[in-house]
Amino acid sequence: MADATKSDLNVDDIQKALEKQIADLRKEITRINKTVSARGAELVEDAREHASDMYDTASTRATRAAQQLRSQAQAVSEVARDNPGTATAVVGVIGLLGFVAGLVVGQALSDTPRRWYER
Repeated sequence: MADATKSDLNVDDIQKALEKQIADLRKEITRINKTVSARGAELVEDAREHASDMYDTASTRATRAAQQLRSQAQAVSEVARDNPGTATAVVGVIGLLGFVAGLVVGQALSDTPRRWYER
């Protein structure tokens, strides 16, 4: 009978030790979860700040580019207003060059070769 109570004590001691270890592990997991969560929040905040900085930089550059484009368009407009014949000639030449480039590309991409002298 003494052996039975001694083994019962050992089982109880082992069970209590295991329950304590499980409780300690749960506390450790909770601590790790909090640490991971805090680190994740830091990373999200860093990413948010970086994105905000990039947006601000892009916005500033776009504003500057738009202002530059407006000033150059105004300068071109003034030159065209001062020299209407030259402006018309330049636009006509650019249109003609675009038409010729379109013909050349169309011929190059055509499946069947055609010449103006072949029918």
